[in-house]
Amino acid sequence: MCSGRVDLAHVIRAFQNGMDGVYIGGCRLNECNYITHGNYDALAMVLLGKRILEHIGLNPDRLRIEFMTSADGILFADGVNEFVKTIRALGPLGRSEGLAEGETAARLSGVAKLVPWIKLAKRDKLAARLTREDDRERHFTAAEIEALFREVPAYFIDPEKCQACTICGRRCPVEAIDGGKNRIHVIDQERCIKCGTCLAVCPERFQAVRVAVGAPPPPPPTEEQRTLVRRKKAAAD
Repeated sequence: MCSGRVDLAHVIRAFQNGMDGVYIGGCRLNECNYITHGNYDALAMVLLGKRILEHIGLNPDRLRIEFMTSADGILFADGVNEFVKTIRALGPLGRSEGLAEGETAARLSGVAKLVPWIKLAKRDKLAARLTREDDRERHFTAAEIEALFREVPAYFIDPEKCQACTICGRRCPVEAIDGGKNRIHVIDQERCIKCGTCLAVCPERFQAVRVAVGAPPPPPPTEEQRTLVRRKKAAAD
């Protein structure tokens, strides 16, 4: 499998499943078997992932990528052995970083939920071909990642604008939108993955989906307020 197919979600899920370290091996840069050069995508993803680990209080050395050919068996073995030694020295995930019991899982869960939005927000940088090693360390900065998590969007539906067309609900990839015929829609903020699909598909003539950046959305309408009362057209004189 091309290393470019390794998604940030896969990395976070591995840590959620109890892995103390994640090692990714890819083809040598500029020697990809595919015209996509997915190993550059994997490199950018790992650089972003390391910054995210650092942001949530985990050692970024727990994530590593190395590039080699199928003939580099010794290089692969040496790289894996050295990585294993590094992880053993670091100790169990979260515990050696001083995080309280359950805090590691909570922080990783928060990141996992935001992966679709993170990939959208950083899609240009994730697609960059970092041919120069000097550019890699500063490709994603700590300040940039802090701002990324500080400016997380919160999508919500304006009850005054919603026409209960059900388009957003049908297109939501995680079924986070509750609604129905003549029923004003509401986005479940706990289930929402910030992908922006609802905003993209809401008919322009309605403009019911709004976004709050870096701030909580307004409270949703009560159950009694969610029944949509349609205005009847005035009778012709």
